[in-house]
Amino acid sequence: MKIKLTPGEGISAERTRIAGVPCLVLTPSGRPKANAAVIWIHGGGYILGMKEMVYMSRAADLARRFGVTVISPGYRLAWLHPYPAALDDCVAVLRAVDAERERYGAMHIAVGGESAGGGLAAAVCMAARDAGIKVDLQMPLYPMISDRDTESSWDNRGRIWNTRRNHLAWRVYLRRLKGRNVPPYAAPLRQTDFFGLPPCITFVGDGEPFYAETLQYVANLKAAGVEAEADVYPTNVHAFEMLCPEQETAKRASEKLLEQVGSALAQKA
Repeated sequence: MKIKLTPGEGISAERTRIAGVPCLVLTPSGRPKANAAVIWIHGGGYILGMKEMVYMSRAADLARRFGVTVISPGYRLAWLHPYPAALDDCVAVLRAVDAERERYGAMHIAVGGESAGGGLAAAVCMAARDAGIKVDLQMPLYPMISDRDTESSWDNRGRIWNTRRNHLAWRVYLRRLKGRNVPPYAAPLRQTDFFGLPPCITFVGDGEPFYAETLQYVANLKAAGVEAEADVYPTNVHAFEMLCPEQETAKRASEKLLEQVGSALAQKA
């Protein structure tokens, strides 16, 4: 994976600590800021990745196109710090941003991320709901949310992520827990109460491991009366819009997500 280490045109970046967590904060340059902040959580199976992956993400596009402030937490990775360390870090950042909304230009707060970052985004939204913190939108892209095998993950040989890697990552992340004691904050698809969670926008490839759990998560939200939508694209490449951005499928997925978020922001304005 090649990671751009510079924010690129239209974005200014600041390294800081929020609630003691190292964060990368992206703000638009050359255009007014929107009254919204996005906490964007990087992927990597809970065991890999870095906050600088935000430069490759759709969150960077949100800063460029809509002027939102993007906050990328450098949460603790599970090789050294298994669950709940990563979630604790991300929730701490959310609480700090919520407590100082004016400082971050965050009349509205969204939470998103890719893969494990999408799983953490879903868990953060559940923790926020339970704590009475208002999150206006969740964007868990092809989220890693089920520690139990699904129809699409139990024998998956897709590119970038597959069954073997998925099993390893979950063992590392949950190693202090036993299977039947895994809470929904750790594996959000175990949640039984989806009522009151934020509206959800997501997409997933039809040949990747997290296809089934993504669709089930959206179905559970809808059954609880939560507005939710998942777009499906023909690919077995995990994180295809980040790793293959010039492919037509990746362009379609990225543009559709930006259109959906733009519409959501317009409704909140």
